[in-house]
Amino acid sequence: MAGRLMMESGPITGPVATDATAGETALRSSDLAGIPAKPNPAAEERGGTIWQRFAFRRPLAALILQRLGLSVGLLFAVSLMIFGGIEALPGDFATTYLGQSATPQAVENIRQDLGLDRPWSERYLSWLGGAVQGDFGTSWASRNSVSEQIGNRLGNSLFLAFFAALVSVPLAVGLGMLAVQFRNRLPDKIINVISLAAISLPEFFIGYLLIMYFAVEWGVATFPATVYNGMGFTDRLSAIALPVATLVLVVLAHMMRMTRAAILNVMSSAYVETAELKGLGTFRIIARHAAPNAVAPVINVIALNLAYLVVGVVVVEVVFVYPGMGQYMVDAVTVRDMPVVQACGLIFAAFYIFLNMAADILAILANPRLRHPR
Repeated sequence: MAGRLMMESGPITGPVATDATAGETALRSSDLAGIPAKPNPAAEERGGTIWQRFAFRRPLAALILQRLGLSVGLLFAVSLMIFGGIEALPGDFATTYLGQSATPQAVENIRQDLGLDRPWSERYLSWLGGAVQGDFGTSWASRNSVSEQIGNRLGNSLFLAFFAALVSVPLAVGLGMLAVQFRNRLPDKIINVISLAAISLPEFFIGYLLIMYFAVEWGVATFPATVYNGMGFTDRLSAIALPVATLVLVVLAHMMRMTRAAILNVMSSAYVETAELKGLGTFRIIARHAAPNAVAPVINVIALNLAYLVVGVVVVEVVFVYPGMGQYMVDAVTVRDMPVVQACGLIFAAFYIFLNMAADILAILANPRLRHPR
């Protein structure tokens, strides 16, 4: 009798888990871990939406698709904010273009020619449909294709951002690992002081300092940073030396400090202590054990700073008179060339959202708990 009771109600510690309770436990544990739930086959057969069944079978792919969907939705929302914000600006391009002495009929003719007499919703859908196809319309000021002008300017900005990233990312990771190896010692303190000073100074101030000393006082650098089609590669590198140095000093400190913090957080783990007890060197422990496990937060920080290198070049390009997207956007704002401003704003937002999405996906792929969910 007692044996039969034990078989029916389970051991003393609790009743036997049914399919329903097992599924609920899996759901609760997976929610806490941030991983889509993967219940047993019996619970899966009972139904659920197509997306839920797909998330049960492919949790990693589901997370990546969610990031992609959120990025597309966010870009759509940003495009609406850009268009609506420009619509809300006071003034009118037709009046600015013709001057205060323009007749009302001339102003109305310009508005009809530019399509400003149409409802804003109709103009927004027309602009968004063209932007999806790579057509940003015609510049109001120059009457040239905005896409063609942006093509040349965007290449210059990406050229500048690429070499700034090529210098700053390896240098930041290396200095962060060096600071961890000599933590609380003189090299670590020197790196921290220099990084704090670099973070505290705005980019335009750093740029003017570099111009004053390297271009004016010592004459070893080129100013203004002018590049043009057909210019030699070495001449281009010489022209962008000061803008690249400014961007490197701006983003280097933040990436280095976050790399140091991420590696120090991993250094307190049990497997690192085990490696130390085995007699491994400090730098080998950092490079082979701590750094690979700190890659997820480091990737996020690097992606944010890479986004800044593309989006935040506006001030640097204006300071060094560099013919990139930032300078082009500022010139368009000056003459109220709204198609150019809208196109530049949307491209900057797309780069920022894309790099953040890439960072999220890389962080997901770098997390073994998400690659191999139980």
